[in-house]
Amino acid sequence: MNIKNRLIYAAMTPLLFAISVFTACEETDYLKFDLSHSGLYFTKDTLSYSFGVTPVEIKRYTYNVPVRVMGGISNKKRTIGYAVRTDSTTAIEGLHYEIGEACIMPDSIDGIIPVTIFRENLEGNHTDGYKRYKLCLELVDNEHFSPTLDSLHQVRVLRFDNAVEQPQWYNAHGEKVWYESELGVWHPYKFIKMVEYFHGIEDILPETYAKMVIAYGENLEHIPLGSVYEYRTVFTKYIYYPMYQFFSDPANREYILSEYPDFPFDFPNPYAGGAV
Repeated sequence: MNIKNRLIYAAMTPLLFAISVFTACEETDYLKFDLSHSGLYFTKDTLSYSFGVTPVEIKRYTYNVPVRVMGGISNKKRTIGYAVRTDSTTAIEGLHYEIGEACIMPDSIDGIIPVTIFRENLEGNHTDGYKRYKLCLELVDNEHFSPTLDSLHQVRVLRFDNAVEQPQWYNAHGEKVWYESELGVWHPYKFIKMVEYFHGIEDILPETYAKMVIAYGENLEHIPLGSVYEYRTVFTKYIYYPMYQFFSDPANREYILSEYPDFPFDFPNPYAGGAV
């Protein structure tokens, strides 16, 4: 190659590179935004919900099953096509759940299938055990989308229940503990109220609450040795004593028994006899 041709080639190289990059970008954008290839797939592998320590006053919960578009966005709301697979579903529509409007909102590639769960119709109790329900959803074709990827991304099972399990508190011997001298006999409603009052501390002592969440878990899942020694004063004032007052108030008795007929009204006064 002579000197003249080398100079011409050198001058054209940046232009050729820019053209190649531009072309590659155009191809990528085409693959990403080609509306004729719009498809849907579930983005979350495991779908589960338990009312657990949710306050008993809350009777319904809406679980938003996440779905994503593989294709272009639109300035209009687009409905999601789905079907309930009855062969893999144990929950009854209208009794245990209902499904709201499933859609992709304008200018978005993310959408939801909203499933509202009815707590009052979920069977089970802490004595006999809790029933776990299944709702199997499958993406299907409609005027806006087609299922995409493989079959594993087209079907999901939402599992839900009303279980309140005894927390995972263990003593030094690895035995699960619930100290009756401080809390009375185990009952799920006691744990529900304990977590409720625990969350209330966030508005009173936010810094202390943040430290306790790190130490014990967001819902008091793991209290080392079952003892709150480091924050005993806080627990006594803002959790144990309010629990004692609530369970001892005759005005609450009828309501408590309507929710839990077997509730033992034995929560001790933390300021009496040095129980706490």
